[in-house]
Amino acid sequence: MKIHDRCYDCLLSRILYECRLSTRDEEKIGHVLSGCRALLDTYRGSPRPASLVASAAHRRAYEILGDPDPYRRIKEASTLEAVRACQAVHQTLSSFRDYALASVIANTFDYGVLSHRVTDDFRTFFDHEFRKGLLIDDTERMADLAREVVYFTDNAGEIIFDRLFIEHLSAMGSRVTVAVKGAPILNDATLEDAEKAGLRRFATVTHTGSGDIGVNLGKIPGDLQMAIDRCTLIIAKGMANYEALTEYGGLPPIAYLMAVKCPTIAESVGVPEGSLVALLED
Repeated sequence: MKIHDRCYDCLLSRILYECRLSTRDEEKIGHVLSGCRALLDTYRGSPRPASLVASAAHRRAYEILGDPDPYRRIKEASTLEAVRACQAVHQTLSSFRDYALASVIANTFDYGVLSHRVTDDFRTFFDHEFRKGLLIDDTERMADLAREVVYFTDNAGEIIFDRLFIEHLSAMGSRVTVAVKGAPILNDATLEDAEKAGLRRFATVTHTGSGDIGVNLGKIPGDLQMAIDRCTLIIAKGMANYEALTEYGGLPPIAYLMAVKCPTIAESVGVPEGSLVALLED
């Protein structure tokens, strides 16, 4: 998916947000914003993938800040909130659709989108969204394809609900390879988060080979490439993976599971902003 003009302001707002997470030094924050604004200006008017531009901008911000993980405290807090919510709701989940929907609702643990606010009461929010359900629901077709799965995660916190879904996939006989980020970026899940979530009990765990937003298939390690080559279904969580993977052809069927949190993605998918979707592209 190509970057839209409105994405630049969103990117700069998130860069300011992560600066405030990292430092109170206003002079340094000014240097970060100036450096990132100059970088983004070089991309304006060119049909570049949104995930590529966002990755470059956030990497530049981290370099100037001298901070490899500004979101680390937020990741810890959202993980604790997700664990509490999982303990409360996991007994109510039974079907492939239930687990997929729960993982989509958990995709709202996202601090990288200007127009999206993370709820302070996730349990109440979860119950409301679960009753509302999926606006696009291709879960029945996804379940039929889920024999050999590559599962691209998105946010920390959210990965706790991914673990429930992956455990269900394993119980139904699926072989699952989970790919987390190869390095910290925003509040995305890394190998450390996967270990804390206990994903190795139910899946092979690997990484994307980089800290790029979404996934850059040109950088992935050999084990992940082999898993993609043999899989029958890719499950891609979140908007960044949608932005990235829609740039590629010749892939297995892709299940995009996400909460649609910005107008650009909403226009691309053809749904209202705020929708929960489980969209299969095959």
